[in-house]
Amino acid sequence: MANEKIKRDLKIVCLGGGIGTSVLIHGLKKYTSNITVVTSMADDGGSSGRLRKAYNIMPPGDLISCIAALVQNEDLASLLTYRFPGLSRENKAIDGHKLGNIIMLAEFLRTKDIYKALEVTKRMFGVKADIFPASDDRVHLSAVTKDGRRVHGETALDLVRYAEPYGLRKIYITPKNPKVNQKVIDNLLHADVIISGPGDFYTNQLPVLIIPRIRKALLERQCRKIFILNIANKPFETKDFSLEDFLSAMREHLDVFPFDTIIKNSNTSIKIPRKYKRYKYIEIGTLAINKQHNPKIILKDVINKDFPIYHDSDKLAKAIMENI
Repeated sequence: MANEKIKRDLKIVCLGGGIGTSVLIHGLKKYTSNITVVTSMADDGGSSGRLRKAYNIMPPGDLISCIAALVQNEDLASLLTYRFPGLSRENKAIDGHKLGNIIMLAEFLRTKDIYKALEVTKRMFGVKADIFPASDDRVHLSAVTKDGRRVHGETALDLVRYAEPYGLRKIYITPKNPKVNQKVIDNLLHADVIISGPGDFYTNQLPVLIIPRIRKALLERQCRKIFILNIANKPFETKDFSLEDFLSAMREHLDVFPFDTIIKNSNTSIKIPRKYKRYKYIEIGTLAINKQHNPKIILKDVINKDFPIYHDSDKLAKAIMENI
């Protein structure tokens, strides 16, 4: 019981964004409230992208998704993420926007401060966890493909505006060294556990990890560091990647694989629905891990049986808590 209490008090910092991070923290909230989330600010598509361009606000979508994932009342969580449908010409302005994005935008326009807007929105929905943008600058994401082309914009990468058989070689952000809130760094430097993933590797995970101040704090902090491998490879972006390829790609961007523990799904018996036939379960591959840094690989059934390209929140959280 004492050991369980200690685990509940551990400070967990989650780095990333998108659906993967929401799934992660939705499960973790049942074990601890001592969670900090740091999300990418590279989003330039959908509701967030439209609001970003129209009102010069930091993209609110991932911040709202994190708030919704941490809300205790599921009805309120659904309300926050409710997306207005496009039914007629008259409602075109609101069509496609998430209600939570609109709430945060209203508070931002009222206060002219994204952090005040974030705090008010969290307070409205009873969320106490720390949630931060990864940078105070609106970053722009670009990539170089394996055949040397440059692709600009998170949306362009997410919608795969580059052709097969060529994939991505490296991503970069502009500005290269964006401003980071000191509270983000302080949380990292006092973390007991730092987690990256699950989520889109090149458009959610790496855009946070390659920010110089975040990378520096991540490498400096001596604590348990967990990399959660995705269930399946995303078509085009990480097509045919094995675990070894993810490690190599991270070393390409960070010069090192900074995580001591990897959680990988062990259940590949569930057939991926035909609709998602381009997704393939990730294999371990032939690992060539540097002897100076040999991460522990934990194989667990963490798959969402109803949607088998995603993790199950409860199973993933349990796997994490059993290994910290």
